[in-house]
Amino acid sequence: MVKHIVKRILITLPVLLGIVLLIFFMLQVVPGDPVTVMMKEHLKEDVVENLRRTMHLDDPFFVRYFRYILDMLRGDLGTSWKLNRPVTNLISTAFPYTLRLAIASALFSWIMGIPVGVISAVLKNSLVDHLSMGLSLFGVSMPVFWIALILQNTCKGFLPVSGVQGWQSYILPTIVLGWSSAGRIARLTRSNLLEVLRGDYIRTARSKGLSPLKVITRHALKNALIPVITVMAIQISSLLSGAVITESVFAIPGVGSLAVTAINNRDMPLLQGTVIFTAVLIIAGNLAADILYSVIDPRIRVE
Repeated sequence: MVKHIVKRILITLPVLLGIVLLIFFMLQVVPGDPVTVMMKEHLKEDVVENLRRTMHLDDPFFVRYFRYILDMLRGDLGTSWKLNRPVTNLISTAFPYTLRLAIASALFSWIMGIPVGVISAVLKNSLVDHLSMGLSLFGVSMPVFWIALILQNTCKGFLPVSGVQGWQSYILPTIVLGWSSAGRIARLTRSNLLEVLRGDYIRTARSKGLSPLKVITRHALKNALIPVITVMAIQISSLLSGAVITESVFAIPGVGSLAVTAINNRDMPLLQGTVIFTAVLIIAGNLAADILYSVIDPRIRVE
């Protein structure tokens, strides 16, 4: 098991370096003068050139790239041009808001999605099945900002609709983010469980006299949830990376709002740091999914 985990980690390292290189290159070619952004006014040419040398902006591209990699390994993602604060500190301040929202949304989607998918599979083609899958399709299809605005107008006066004023402020954003994910999980759970229930070993379990509940919980559900784990792991990593639209609509000062601020201010170090932080979380989510695969199904470790 340890060998399998180490192997997966070693595979992710080149991917991470490639992502950092791509992000670094794309943001370097974006138009805009960092010195002008920082100083907000026209300076003498000799002052501008001196500041460029101080910031190492006149160094070759790959020199700046490898310097950024070394700084990143030390936990230094640069300094915000606009806010004049270390990017790492800004992300660490914003991340707890995103973390709370991500955990709440993930739990909501899992608690709603998996039971609904199981019930729909057991009651296939019934009225309950059609209603639950219809609601799931509605959640998957509707834009997040539209659902957010509807809930804000509906619940105004009952629940906080902007800012963070306590745990109540996370209720509406949790529903907005969790509904779409719950719909995907419910539909995936239903389709996988229906396929598993047609297996020979399920018929054998039923022939032994096991109750339908034991057949599903002890035999069918474990195998049906293997593909669902991928969705769940990627889902929580993407939520952790910052739900940009939801955080912006509900004015939650998380990583997503921080990225929007960086875009509006053309603050490239801050934008670069938030995007790389997002990529690391998504890679970590995929790595967690691979490890959970091997825990649930030992055949994967052998392969």
